[in-house]
Amino acid sequence: MDSVDEAVRDPWLPDLLLRTERDALLPLLRRAPAAAYGLRTACPGWTVRDVLAHCAAALVRIVEGRLEEGVFLPAANAADVAERAHWPVARILDELERGLTEAGPAIAAGDGTLDAVALGEWIHAGDVRDAWGEPGAYGGDGLALALPLLHTTSRKRDTPRLVADLDGHAGPVVLGNEEPGRPTARFDGEATTLIRLYSGRPLVATRYRLAGATEQELLIYR
Repeated sequence: MDSVDEAVRDPWLPDLLLRTERDALLPLLRRAPAAAYGLRTACPGWTVRDVLAHCAAALVRIVEGRLEEGVFLPAANAADVAERAHWPVARILDELERGLTEAGPAIAAGDGTLDAVALGEWIHAGDVRDAWGEPGAYGGDGLALALPLLHTTSRKRDTPRLVADLDGHAGPVVLGNEEPGRPTARFDGEATTLIRLYSGRPLVATRYRLAGATEQELLIYR
């Protein structure tokens, strides 16, 4: 078993990622014009407003311990967004700020199952930036924190073992699980493209090399 497999979970890494994203994203959101919230995102059927409503609802559920069975499945997510359909944008942003601030300790106290939610929140922030044409979508200050969470999530979601050589990144990133008799897959490209690949975001205008696995096999959110 290699050293990556033996890596110990850092329970406070999700909290650090969420607070880092809070400090970067909230000022952008609060100064955006109202029309910007109606733009479509990479999430099918969802506008920027819908994405933010989903993010806020998910995090506050964690804060308040409202984690009934099926809570993060598509039907529950859609219900949370619909519940906030008539909220002022400012109320959604206030709830989102609360969630980004307070959910981390609750995630840290758990067994690691909710770490993937923190990663998903950061990816959704990338969806917003992408929809608005802002720089740093799926990158920025949170990327170095997101990659270890991607390692953990890719293993829990049973994706195949892949070694990623990332442009400008010191050393390879190892993801997924070894499968008997199957060679390790390889990826060469940008770290932001790797995030897009694993999260099922559009890969238009990216350049990368993937060998030994299909794009569909690598998805962590299905």
